Amino acid sequence: MTERLLETGLFLLAAILIYGFRDRILARLSRFDATNRDRIVNEQRDKTDSLAHFRHTLSRAEEQVEKVSEITLSDARTGTPVTRYVFEGEQFATRNEAERVRADKIRALARSFYMELPVALAERKGDGKLR
Repeated sequence: MTERLLETGLFLLAAILIYGFRDRILARLSRFDATNRDRIVNEQRDKTDSLAHFRHTLSRAEEQVEKVSEITLSDARTGTPVTRYVFEGEQFATRNEAERVRADKIRALARSFYMELPVALAERKGDGKLR
């Protein structure tokens, strides 16, 4: 009898919590659904796009490279605050410079993938799997 009452109380508490957080839960589910729909649309588009492989390679290379960060320092000559942009520990005066260096790094990573690709394909066994 007491167990049944405790189970019912816990069930009601869980239901109240779910109802209280329903907006957050539904928002997260709708974001997940939108992301999933976008992924499916992109996959369908990529089936007919001959450049999709390059786009995916660049996006994977971009994931491996850190983003450009913004810092504020005081100028050595005037002492006024100046904004600098940092990429891989190097400071740049403008965001465009830092983004250019970042883009060069991404392209170099993607290029290295394509340089290694023939070797990887040559190492395939007769069953189509990499050694």
